[in-house]
Amino acid sequence: MKLSALNQRRLANFKANRRGYWSFWIMAVLFVLSLCAELIANDAPLMVSYKGSLYFPVIKDYPETTFGGDFDTPADYRDATIKALIEKDGSITWPLIPFSYATINFNLPVPAPAPPSSVNIFGTDEQGRDVLARLIYGFRLSVLFGLTLAIVSSFVGVAAGAVQGYFGGLTDLLFQRFIEIWSGLPQLFILIIVSSVIVPGFWTLLIVLLLFSWTALVGVVRAEFYRARNFDYVRAAKALGMSDRMVIAKHVLPNAMVATVTFLPFILSGSVVALTSLDFLGFGLPPGSPSLGELLREGKENLQAPWIAITGFFTVAITLTLMVFIGEAVRDALDPRKTFK
Repeated sequence: MKLSALNQRRLANFKANRRGYWSFWIMAVLFVLSLCAELIANDAPLMVSYKGSLYFPVIKDYPETTFGGDFDTPADYRDATIKALIEKDGSITWPLIPFSYATINFNLPVPAPAPPSSVNIFGTDEQGRDVLARLIYGFRLSVLFGLTLAIVSSFVGVAAGAVQGYFGGLTDLLFQRFIEIWSGLPQLFILIIVSSVIVPGFWTLLIVLLLFSWTALVGVVRAEFYRARNFDYVRAAKALGMSDRMVIAKHVLPNAMVATVTFLPFILSGSVVALTSLDFLGFGLPPGSPSLGELLREGKENLQAPWIAITGFFTVAITLTLMVFIGEAVRDALDPRKTFK
């Protein structure tokens, strides 16, 4: 599909910002690789060849009896007995990192946390879990959480700002007073209360953070709708009998979406920071979940193991830096004053 002249100019401006353009591709590659985390870091083999048959433990659990074991329970492929039985009449193909985020390495040469080695490239945490495996799963979880929160909160914020800016008057006045009161509520205290009543999880945290994050775009969208609702083509559409919903969707909303898309990468980075901060403080995901915030907290609690804190810090720093660079490139792409040369 051929892009319009306007979109071609925007794409050229985006590419002209080399820092943001390459940050986008780096972030995209890292995110796609993290989506395949089970194929990169797993304590189940990718494939087992046994007596001429192929098995894929990364997809399906097989009992020990399949490979000549004694029990009908799922096979532990890290167990020396099971490995010997398989390798006697076949072979095992392991992932690049033979540990999942919750796998404990019981064969450490030193007490956990163990320093980086050929087995655990980034070392282990205080429970003997591989830091690199937890990093990959934690990065995926943080980005997915941030994307979900940013998209849903943007949708709600755009809808609220559209209603305020388009109708104005008493609707705008009451809505604005409500937002002022709502924004003043202590978000952290509410999260503490919620976490003391129910066990926080991915969706619980998402809903609680959504209750407060949707206000980020309301002011921008409201101002855009205030400006656009008085355009001649909007007045003409209303004079021709077009419903308010159609006017908003077809004539006013496209103008507001430019500002929305510009802010989206920054909202995404804020969402990632929110989850990381909550996990670091202990009010986020359940203990044991792969999380960048938990990795940072373990680094703080184990200063004698600097590889944990260094890994967590640089991962968060690089991730947020890439997101900010992408946001700057998107802002340049949508800025009508910038032209590609």
